[in-house]
Amino acid sequence: MAWSVDARIPVHILALGEAPAPGMAVLAEAPAEASAPAMAVFSLEGAHVPACACCGARGPVAEALDRLFLGRVRGDFPWFTSIAALPRSDAGAEAIRRTLREDQASSARFRLAP
Repeated sequence: MAWSVDARIPVHILALGEAPAPGMAVLAEAPAEASAPAMAVFSLEGAHVPACACCGARGPVAEALDRLFLGRVRGDFPWFTSIAALPRSDAGAEAIRRTLREDQASSARFRLAP
């Protein structure tokens, strides 16, 4: 019998104005109006293209996801089992999707929820 478990943390991209469920961590595009005990904010303002010479391959979404993950494993944040992503723009939503697809560390820790 073959089976597998996907232990990656699901990321739910919420529509503008949609509220995260209780207990979810929050990944928000700046400026963020939401708050949560486990929260990281990213900004595409001034962000460089992925893999530019000064930033390397990581982007602002990957860095924000890293802060959430490290806060979770270090006990700095309450334990969470899913993330509510709150993009403020189509570009923000696409940056989240692209990061979960293309960033190796992010895609190893997180997955896009259906």
